[in-house]
Amino acid sequence: MTEKTGAETAIPQQAEGSPEPLLRVENLVKHFPIKKGLLQRQVAAVRAVDGISFDVRPGETLGVVGESGCGKSTMGRLITRLLEPTSGKVEFEGKDITHLGVSAMRPMRRDVQMIFQDPYSSLNPRHTVGTIVSAPFKLQGVTPEGGVKKAVQDLLSLVGLNPEHFNRYPHEFSGGQRQRIGIARALALKPKLVVADEPVSALDVSIQAQVVNLLDDLQDELGLTYVIIAHDLSVIRHVSDRIAVMYLGKIVELADRKSLYSAPMHPYTTALMSAVPVPDPRRRGVKSERILLKGDVPSPISPPSGCRFHTRCWKATQICKTQEPPLIALKTGHQVACHHPENAPDQVPGEKVLAAAREAIEVVSVTKTVAAEVAEPSEDIAPAEVAEPAQVTESSEATDAGESAESSETAEATESVEAAETSVSDDTTDGDDTAAPSSDDAATPSGTSEDSPKQ
Repeated sequence: MTEKTGAETAIPQQAEGSPEPLLRVENLVKHFPIKKGLLQRQVAAVRAVDGISFDVRPGETLGVVGESGCGKSTMGRLITRLLEPTSGKVEFEGKDITHLGVSAMRPMRRDVQMIFQDPYSSLNPRHTVGTIVSAPFKLQGVTPEGGVKKAVQDLLSLVGLNPEHFNRYPHEFSGGQRQRIGIARALALKPKLVVADEPVSALDVSIQAQVVNLLDDLQDELGLTYVIIAHDLSVIRHVSDRIAVMYLGKIVELADRKSLYSAPMHPYTTALMSAVPVPDPRRRGVKSERILLKGDVPSPISPPSGCRFHTRCWKATQICKTQEPPLIALKTGHQVACHHPENAPDQVPGEKVLAAAREAIEVVSVTKTVAAEVAEPSEDIAPAEVAEPAQVTESSEATDAGESAESSETAEATESVEAAETSVSDDTTDGDDTAAPSSDDAATPSGTSEDSPKQ
């Protein structure tokens, strides 16, 4: 336990001062063979990961995004050595672990752990929570101070679970609680690198926020380094320092969070960003455009030649079909693999866009709904001119009542006028010439005369 305590205090120091990357990946490749026939000869291969390179600094969080089937999960299993790479190189703390055997990798498992995507299948239903979380201690031969049970209960408390649930089984917990159990198991030996394979994709939105905040708090408390794999761009933006965008086994863009979201360079990243909803009431009514990519993702068995995105790109030219663009840095800390990048100078100016590229996408304009326009009055209308719903109802009722009262008052006015004329003809005196008009004015509704139409 004394050695582990010293390693624990060394992790934050390494994250602050060491310039060397904790993890380095160079040209990593993984092909899954397809075999047929009686002799099981290989006829093709699924190119899940086809040459990717990146590094992860101590204490940072690298987010990996992309469509389903682009090779994100396979990449995570390769760098944790759960899968054997076809070619390439994986270095951890300067040591090559690409082809280490099971016995040689066992000591490395203390420093490299993984959180799996599905919390329902990653936990053994026949084992209790205490047995699941204490398994790393038994496999590594580590005896924590105070005993295994106390260490497990401390881990359960650390991830927000009740320590008294030590003897419960996984089926007695919800999905979010199961994911917390998986996180506790991954943190049991205080690793330096944690690969989280879509840790919140199977959870509700409210639970997603809790788990993401938990990962942030644990990183600050334990000095962890994360590689988080997800397809939710909002989650990645919240937790990541740098983001890698994958497409069909390749990294097409790698940049820090601010640069990627403010000025994406690869057309595929631009299309992904256009689909992200912005939950800001102040932007209601602001016109935005969403880029819809037509067609399906090409098969990883036979990917397109040249740039793999050119079959769905609206900027594709002839060089995109024949020459694969390298992943180069067009700005400081911003790498992109594209011949015609966005928000950057064109690498191959003067190329003519292919005819098929003009129909590769569909741009949809998104504006506020009619209900939002009715609920929110226009700025051109004065506030006094906009009637409240209750006022409109009262005014309509008053209009109906006024019309019925007006008709009865008109009949009474006619009778009073006739009576007044009779009295005037019988008793006519000086100064009484205004009597008839005054009675007429008093009897006639305000602003209405018999000869003029109603307003």
